[in-house]
Amino acid sequence: MKQILQSLSTGESSVHEIPCPAPRAGHLLIRTTASLVSAGTERMLVEFGKASLLDKARQQPDKVRMALEKVATDGLLPTVEAIRDKLERPIPMGYCNVGVVVEVGAGVTGFAVGDRVASNGGHAEIVCVPKNLCARIPREVSDEAASFTVIGAIALQGIRLAGPTLGEKVAVIGLGLIGLVTVQLLRAQGCDVLGIDVDPERVDLARSCGAGSVVLADGEDPVAAARPFARDRGVDAVIITASTRSSEPVHQAAQMCRKRGRIVLVGVAGLELRRADFYEKELSFQVSCSYGPGRYDARYEEGGHDYPVGFVRWTEQRNFEAVLDMLAAGRIDTARLVSHRFPFESVSAAYELIQQGTRSLGIVLSYPDDRTRATSELRNPVVRLTPRKVDTPRTGAAVVGVLGAGNYATRTLIPALAKTGATLKTVASLAGVTAAYAGRKYGFEESSTDAAALLRDPDINIAVIATRHDSHADYVCSALRSGKHVFVEKPLCIAHEQLAQIEAVVAGMDHCPLLMVGFNRRFSPLIARIRQLLCAVTEPKSFVMTVNAGAVAPGHWTQNGAVGGGRIVGEACHFVDLLRFLAGAPISSVHATGLGSAIATPATPDVAAITLGFADGSFGVIHYLANGHGSFPKERLEVFCGGRILQVDNFRVLRGYGWTGFRKMALWRQDKGNDACAAAFVEAVMRGKASPIPIDEVIEVARVTLDIADRLG
Repeated sequence: MKQILQSLSTGESSVHEIPCPAPRAGHLLIRTTASLVSAGTERMLVEFGKASLLDKARQQPDKVRMALEKVATDGLLPTVEAIRDKLERPIPMGYCNVGVVVEVGAGVTGFAVGDRVASNGGHAEIVCVPKNLCARIPREVSDEAASFTVIGAIALQGIRLAGPTLGEKVAVIGLGLIGLVTVQLLRAQGCDVLGIDVDPERVDLARSCGAGSVVLADGEDPVAAARPFARDRGVDAVIITASTRSSEPVHQAAQMCRKRGRIVLVGVAGLELRRADFYEKELSFQVSCSYGPGRYDARYEEGGHDYPVGFVRWTEQRNFEAVLDMLAAGRIDTARLVSHRFPFESVSAAYELIQQGTRSLGIVLSYPDDRTRATSELRNPVVRLTPRKVDTPRTGAAVVGVLGAGNYATRTLIPALAKTGATLKTVASLAGVTAAYAGRKYGFEESSTDAAALLRDPDINIAVIATRHDSHADYVCSALRSGKHVFVEKPLCIAHEQLAQIEAVVAGMDHCPLLMVGFNRRFSPLIARIRQLLCAVTEPKSFVMTVNAGAVAPGHWTQNGAVGGGRIVGEACHFVDLLRFLAGAPISSVHATGLGSAIATPATPDVAAITLGFADGSFGVIHYLANGHGSFPKERLEVFCGGRILQVDNFRVLRGYGWTGFRKMALWRQDKGNDACAAAFVEAVMRGKASPIPIDEVIEVARVTLDIADRLG
């Protein structure tokens, strides 16, 4: 299938062949019939992409500060590479989609195959959208009109926050698509509206919808115009739907308002607020969050957990439904808002309008029907990228299939695999966009959204698993049963039951393929040097591992115990393995304390002190801390033994204190052992050697990490 993607580095938007997204539980698979290009929003993305690196930095000062902190801790080159990778990664365009349901995911109710639905899907022939971001389209509403549903929901949410009542005077600053829909919705609610914009044609459109008008380009003063409009009392509310860096719209809104008036920012504006504007009139100011309650709540959007209507009357989905009802009743006229119409195959012409700054408003894309391109053809989950290189695995060959194409996989793991000389056969991801990007960049034969087919593929003898943590155990077991060697990005699993399942599969095989977790840190050249130095030490050792992990929002998937397993299971396992490797002895005892666990407040799950005892009398302490500062190095290891000390600072410098013949080893760039880890595993497969990390240590570290998480609660 085809999808529109944009490069953040160049601003170019183009059509790419992408594997059809995989059907998912709680989602609808939709064949698109129409989508709306929002000229204002998508122009912002195009302009950002076309801007120079310096201009991009000026627009995102917070990201610049983060980059400078990363330079201080990780070095210049890794920071530059991370920025370049971020800009190279294409992003899907569009968020106003209309289509027909072709598959209903498990657990979805209220929708059926054949339903016409509006959603926030992108510009693609097939989209996969969570059920709470879809709404059925009434029979009276055309596909073109329904493509305005999401735009309408954005406008409606801004109105709900402003809370206008019948007869109130409301000003709307900015008369793009959202502003003009806002005008119509306010008029339908019985409000008097003053439309304000620099574009005379858009002001004329607002006037044709029954609004008063102010043309800024003609030098009209919106504050002066608001006085007679509101009978010299000040307007009751102002809704700002403009897109500008200037703070002037907020200042003008404050001047227009009556005492205790309301201002709602739906668009983008500067926020250099003047205290006097708000203090003297006791004005309220609020920023509207997209489509309404539920936005950016993973439990609502991805998990499908609706809010009870008795407590949250208007969610994202219910706002979609309300807009569609208004369209069906004829209270929103979208025909006057459409400036251009293009068939999907001519989408480049649509984006030329945006890139060249040609005057436009709503741009509607229409998609081929079944007679032009069959649904079965569009739903192909595999896209061939390069000529076929392998037929069947040969003795000594390494043919790789990668499940998952997220940030870590595409920035670190796949480049490391590419350097090993292995054949890169298939890369798969749920949505397909990231798989297509990674596949083209690193020379895979094909990209896919069909994980099961990858695991069945007889050509592939190495399955690399880099998906979300809750899927690791099932994929590991399936790959082993298929006779494939398995390299799984940490963690091995996120529950004791899953670990038992993996152990049973391994124990039930006469000749189990290699199974290794990507514990790359033990392969760092600095750690290899420490291991070499410690080989001559007979005394027990003391390890202090300090991890400045950084804060992650509680709603992030890694913090979700059922999906990511929590950060201790998902990341601290790295450091359990590292100390186990350096101690060279089994872990004999485990203690863990979370921040706050000793007092009345609940323990913080990602701020913990973990103490490990080893069978040889050594011990190690892991301080996993999410309450530090980003300017401090992320990882520091100290080893105390026999009157001597070794210290690794962020995998860039190793210092020795009291060691004969060793004082310092410095690398020209940070090296956490990712390349060496992948190379060791591939070499073991190709040469028929044992796994670089013994399976009993992999199981031991997984069990200990799960025990730590249990102790922390």
